[in-house]
Amino acid sequence: MRAATHARRAACAAAVALAATACGGGGGSGSGGNGGAVLSSSWGDPQNPLEPANTNEVQGGKVLDMIFRGLKKYDPKTGAAVDMLAEKIDTPDSRNFTITVKDGWTFSNGEKVTARSFVDAWNYGAGLRNNQKNAYFFGYIEGYDKVHPAQGAQSADTLSGLRVVDDRTFTVRLNQKFSGFPDTLGYAAFAPLPRAFFSDHAAWVRKPVGNGPYTIESYTRGSQMSLRKWDGYPGADKARNGGVTLKVYTDNDTAYTDLLAGNLDLVDDVPASQLKNVKNDLGGRYINTPAGIIQTLAFPYYDKDWNRSGTEKVRKGLSMAINRKQITDTIFQQTRTPATDWTSPVLGADGGFKDGLCGDACEYNPGEAKRLVQEGGGLPGGRLSITYNADTGSHRMWVDAVCNSINNALGNDKACVGNPVGTFADFRNQISRHKMPGPFRAGWQMDYPLIQNFLQPLYYTNASSNDGKWSDKDFDKLVDQANAETDPAKAVQTFQKAEEVVRDNMAAIPLWYQNGSAGYSERLSDVALNPFSVPVYNEIKVG
Repeated sequence: MRAATHARRAACAAAVALAATACGGGGGSGSGGNGGAVLSSSWGDPQNPLEPANTNEVQGGKVLDMIFRGLKKYDPKTGAAVDMLAEKIDTPDSRNFTITVKDGWTFSNGEKVTARSFVDAWNYGAGLRNNQKNAYFFGYIEGYDKVHPAQGAQSADTLSGLRVVDDRTFTVRLNQKFSGFPDTLGYAAFAPLPRAFFSDHAAWVRKPVGNGPYTIESYTRGSQMSLRKWDGYPGADKARNGGVTLKVYTDNDTAYTDLLAGNLDLVDDVPASQLKNVKNDLGGRYINTPAGIIQTLAFPYYDKDWNRSGTEKVRKGLSMAINRKQITDTIFQQTRTPATDWTSPVLGADGGFKDGLCGDACEYNPGEAKRLVQEGGGLPGGRLSITYNADTGSHRMWVDAVCNSINNALGNDKACVGNPVGTFADFRNQISRHKMPGPFRAGWQMDYPLIQNFLQPLYYTNASSNDGKWSDKDFDKLVDQANAETDPAKAVQTFQKAEEVVRDNMAAIPLWYQNGSAGYSERLSDVALNPFSVPVYNEIKVG
């Protein structure tokens, strides 16, 4: 999803505009309106309104994970997809699915969650005229070409592959076999929506209503969002605290300082500048755990200078000019591991992770790097500008280190420079508008634990998070074949063949796998990060 955004269409011009009421506040103290102590956590403003099918970056995703529950839920310890609102999902052929929704679920406004709650939400998310960034996730459902054509106007309002049978049952017909389809249904884009979303959409956007363990009390952009425990939540994973106040920070170092000063309870991304101090500062209240996150450098293939013949050699040369081990050892203090493929070790070998798939292209070799860059025609424009969001301090540190490594390898101290953008939201908006002047930071946090999710959204032609607009027919064909494969092991093998196409073209430069890191105050207990590197907020105890 997340970290990189699905950029098929321009971002919604309106800023996220929930209830702009003043939020109660201070640091970690306070009690929720529904009873129980409230914790405070660092956060950043989402890029878009918090519609499930329009939110595909980390900050907005954190909120959706708190206010929605879907058919599946990813186990906070293992990442495995387990049934949540799905009572059962049956299929005879991996193409036709019958989904039965559990009884007894409601939205926080009292509306009942039914089969239609899912079907209406998916139809809305897929529709071209609704400009939802996650529309692509519905692309395997039959009729998507009518509601979201690649060219021209939308000719249907609903997906022909969706049919409501009764209040608790609906059917899904895909346009090809996709054995992994049920496991994708824990992703927020597939969340149900209440009728209030459609009857008064503007009011819902101002204050979203979901069916998760928390409700949104208020939000002031640039300041904070207050979420409170929903006492009527019917799920087993009820909140064990009174709520969460998400406080907006444009600098992680400031958030860390506030944590140490007692003004904040939880920092879920310890800045690189503090990693050398964090164990002494926090002791056992520091978390460093593997996560399904990879950092890469993406390229603007909509710029002809990066899409000409020979630039694959330039990209490979740049990859070999980066001393990953030195950078991860000196800057990230055991919270990053040099990447050797384009997925994540959390998948395991059976899940598709293949250590060393990148080969020598991911090994530091400055002499070969310089030769390949020259052989490929040199740097487009004679200079490399790496764009990143500057509201997280560690990005500046590693971008500077990457540029220093490239400059040393090429023997030119002006070959590579960093290009900071003030905030994550502004950074994502520039990417969505295809305004990148060169390579750019492209971290990816998995949406669900499948190799497919590390490849298809990022590299498939016109895919949801293919921000650089890379396209390769061989890659697309292999992905289609892998999705149609009913044998999981054979599907993984085919996806790895597709990943080799990414490698051979160096479609993006893999940098390192990222651990989840967090620090928390003495007020909190039972703090953990899930495999997506997001705090399991509902399990945290306060006091």
